Formats: sequence, C-alpha cells, structure tokens
Amino acid sequence: MAIISSAVAAEEATHENHAVAGDEEHAGAAGTLAHGGAHEGGAFPPFETANFEHQLVWLVLVFGLLYVLMSRIALPRIAGILAHRENTIGSNLDAARELQAKAHAADAQNNATLRAKKEEAQAIGREGQEKIGAEVGALRANAEKKFAEELAAAESRIAAEKAEALSHVESLAKDAAAAIIAKLTGAHVDANVIAAAYRDLPKGH
Repeated sequence: MAIISSAVAAEEATHENHAVAGDEEHAGAAGTLAHGGAHEGGAFPPFETANFEHQLVWLVLVFGLLYVLMSRIALPRIAGILAHRENTIGSNLDAARELQAKAHAADAQNNATLRAKKEEAQAIGREGQEKIGAEVGALRANAEKKFAEELAAAESRIAAEKAEALSHVESLAKDAAAAIIAKLTGAHVDANVIAAAYRDLPKGH
C-alpha cells in the first residue's frame, strides 16, 4: 500500500509538470504550424522521453496490483492447494503403510494357522496309523488264534477218523480172514478167535 501511495503522489507531480510542459508544447506546436509543419511525423509515443514518467508510474501501479493480487489471493490459494495435496499424499502414505502392516500381520497369522493345521493333520495321521496298526494287529492275532484252534480241531478230527478207520480196518480184516478160511476149509471160524490168534503172533512176522 505504501508503494501505491508513493506512485499516486509521483503521478500527481508528473501531471503538474506535464501541465506546464503542455503549455510550452502548445506554443511550440503553434510555431511549428506557422512554419509549415516541419515535424509532422515525430517519434513513437512510448519511446518519447516525455512519457517515461507516466509509463513508470503505471508500471509501478500494475506490478503493485499484481503483487497484492498474488500475495493476497493467488499465492494463498496455491499454498492451500499444495498443503492439501501434501496432507492427502501423507494420509495416503500412512494408510498404505497401515494396510501393508495389516497385510504382513494377516500373512503371519495365516502362516501360523497353516502350520498349526499341518501339525494337527500330521498328529491325526499318526494317531490313525497307530489305531489302524493296533486294529490290524488285533485282527491278525484273532485270525492266528482262530486258525490254530481250527487246526487243532482238524487234527483231532483227523486222529479220531483215523482211529475209527483203523478200528474198521481190523474188523474188516478179521471178517475177511474168517471168510477166506471158511471158503478154503469149509469150516466156520469165529472172528474173535482169529483176532486172538493174530494177537498171539510174534510182532516180527
């Protein structure tokens, strides 16, 4: 604001100087016209030294206004946008780091759960194998016991059948011997007599 005030004061002083210079210019212009307009073209107005003060004043005013507009309106908005963007980026980075930490924690928890489930499955497998082994051993022992019992019963049955067969063989032999003697001699011989005679024979014959 001080720059603008000084610029306005300079412009007022310039106006006063130009008022005096204007009278002189009018007088010179009248003389020029009287001499037939020798200087009709003249220089380009912005390049005339007489206009430098006005141009400097307006330059100061324009730059002062631009400075005020930039410092009061544009720059605060830009700073606010940059601050908002920085805060947004910071919050996004914090959220990303938090999500990454949660992901690592979830991964570690999943790995721990998988290890626990794997160990549990292995324990169940071992328990099942042991149980199956015990059941197979019990079934095998029962089968072997049953087979031994059936084998013993078969051996006993075979021995009984053998003894029974032998007893029938001796009776058949006595009957056959009695029949042969009766056929050869015509005499009827008791089977018990033949059996007693067979028992009296020497064992070596």
